[in-house]
Amino acid sequence: MKIAVMGSGGLGGYFGARLAKGGADVHFVARGAHLQAMRTDGLRIEGPEPMHVPKVSATDNPATIGASDIVMLGVKLWDTESVLEQIRPLVGPGTAIISFQNGVLKDQYLRAAYDAANIMGGVGYVATTIDRPGVIKQTGPMQRLLFGEFDGSRSPRAERFLAACLAGGIKAELSANIVRDIWQKYVFLVGLSGTTATIRKPVGPIRENPQTRAFLLDVMREVVAVGRAHGVDLAADFAENRLAFADTVAYDMSASMHHDLERGNKLEVRWLSGGVVELGREKGVPTPLNRAISDILALHEGGKAA
Repeated sequence: MKIAVMGSGGLGGYFGARLAKGGADVHFVARGAHLQAMRTDGLRIEGPEPMHVPKVSATDNPATIGASDIVMLGVKLWDTESVLEQIRPLVGPGTAIISFQNGVLKDQYLRAAYDAANIMGGVGYVATTIDRPGVIKQTGPMQRLLFGEFDGSRSPRAERFLAACLAGGIKAELSANIVRDIWQKYVFLVGLSGTTATIRKPVGPIRENPQTRAFLLDVMREVVAVGRAHGVDLAADFAENRLAFADTVAYDMSASMHHDLERGNKLEVRWLSGGVVELGREKGVPTPLNRAISDILALHEGGKAA
């Protein structure tokens, strides 16, 4: 199976390396020092299950790869518009484009640019970041991919991709309700990213302090209320469910937005807490905590360069 990975950072680099280790024909699209390191020494994963793929196919030009069976999107959300143009040489009639990006607005952008038949839904769970060029660092053992057709069917292409993931040791599942799964991740991600970035601490101290623990819960409650208002099948107590989940993850787990803030990079807050505010406004659902997070981080959204 030919798989193109657009964005070879924490998520794309990690899962792409596992797919390559499992025998899939994986082609990474990267840039800068990270690309050069991958060409020289392959891709390394550091963390609970270290791994080294010594030789990988890596380029900064998607046109050199050609039509692929699967295109995995793992770029930051602010790069989506340009990337949707760059991947056109990768997309043939049977290609499945799967966005494993953050948030719930991502697939709207895909549908505006490509035929619905080329789009499959996806959710990725992993706490990773580029530690240095050519090296992805994972925090904690959690890693999981969910994906599926939007009509809930088990298509041959989805089954083939599932087999490739399992061969690489990825904890992957086919979803019969990928829209709900995307929103379920969104609830936790908005809570984790919003609290870790504004409080400047990993999840451990946040869940242990009664005041910040309540803040995390209420941020997630707002996301659940907005999702339910949009017709998504989320349980009324799903935020409480995610708070219990937060108690099980690694103490030093943080969100990529927190890492980006510390490094002076751009932030995805416009699509995370900011997305909750936007979607809440559409349905008349109040989202004061997510608005506060969006407002607090507004001056950092463009990164140090801005």
